Amino acid sequence: MENPIVEIGFDVFPKRHTCDGEDISPEIHISRLASPYFAIILTDPGAKVDHWLIWNIPATDLIPEGIPGMPDVSSPISARQGKNDLGKIGYSGPCLPEGAAHEYYFNLYGTDAPLDLPGGASGAELKEALKGHTIQYSGSTVAGYRREVPELRAR
Repeated sequence: MENPIVEIGFDVFPKRHTCDGEDISPEIHISRLASPYFAIILTDPGAKVDHWLIWNIPATDLIPEGIPGMPDVSSPISARQGKNDLGKIGYSGPCLPEGAAHEYYFNLYGTDAPLDLPGGASGAELKEALKGHTIQYSGSTVAGYRREVPELRAR
């Protein structure tokens, strides 16, 4: 079985997907998914912070942007979301100190069935639930973000 491909359409986070903008989840395109369900974990490995935990997404080739920040989502897709390491349910985009730069990894886990995990679960709980149910893995799709320093913005 081939690995799925995750495409986000950018190498650097657009402002709208960060705390400097609207802080809404990005649109994600998926291809070669052969699993009936999947999960996505958005992580900043440098800071060891999970920014988005979303699972029990029925197979689809598109996650639209702007998934609402609630444990159980029914529209525009069906999914469950966890409490990220920033204490928020759903997506939290990059939010760095001025001048700092990090890389963020989108990881897709194709699962054989919906995970028996309630919305609002932690990253550790999601990662444990994925054990034994993951039948596909995307590898990492990476995007960077650098928060501008005010003096540089004025020039």
